[in-house]
Amino acid sequence: MSSKSANSYWKANLKIVASLLCVWFAVSFGAGILFVDALDTIRFGGFKLGFWMAQQGSILVFVVLILLYIRLMDKLDAQYGENAKGETPSASGASLEEKEA
Repeated sequence: MSSKSANSYWKANLKIVASLLCVWFAVSFGAGILFVDALDTIRFGGFKLGFWMAQQGSILVFVVLILLYIRLMDKLDAQYGENAKGETPSASGASLEEKEA
């Protein structure tokens, strides 16, 4: 993989990570702290929704985001031609085996 291609791979990777972390922050901070009073007017499973989001919902959203990250990275690896051994492109464009040699 060329250096230009490796750089675009890592930029795309960082974009995915940043966007998923923003979603996680918005859900955990927004639903668990900022909008808790408004969400507490809604009941979910016998509990106030604001409390539930602070205790369980943000954790479940985080697990879903992990699964989404896996799926998005599989697509990104396929787009940039991940090799058969399952290695991802390095930032320098050389595989681990090439660096060791």
